[in-house]
Amino acid sequence: MAGKTKLQLEYPMNCSPKVLFNRLSTASGLTEWFADDVRVKGNIFTFVWGDSDQVAEKKNHKENKNVRYEWIDDELEREEAYFEFVITQDDLTNDVSLLIVDFADEDEAKQTAELWNSQILKLRQLLGS
Repeated sequence: MAGKTKLQLEYPMNCSPKVLFNRLSTASGLTEWFADDVRVKGNIFTFVWGDSDQVAEKKNHKENKNVRYEWIDDELEREEAYFEFVITQDDLTNDVSLLIVDFADEDEAKQTAELWNSQILKLRQLLGS
């Protein structure tokens, strides 16, 4: 099995880390821009897109800073089986950025990046930025 390509995508966001974090770490926040539906039981999140769903466990959850979701799927390599949102804020300008870490097969990296771009566009519209 070929390894995956690590994607690191950064987006300037025009909102506070607190408001952004809520959209990244809660079922209701994620349903608004990331998936058609999100169901939560404890730290287990089920993301639903159309007819398919994927299950992930919420890990490394640090208030207003970052949240990582690890896919629960035996076929994936452990170190490549997650996506993560990292919120940064510049000390001088207070500019807020969202860094997304994700993995894709080499031939799907561009497509995956474009998907994130469209999702972030939706998130920005939602946040009014």
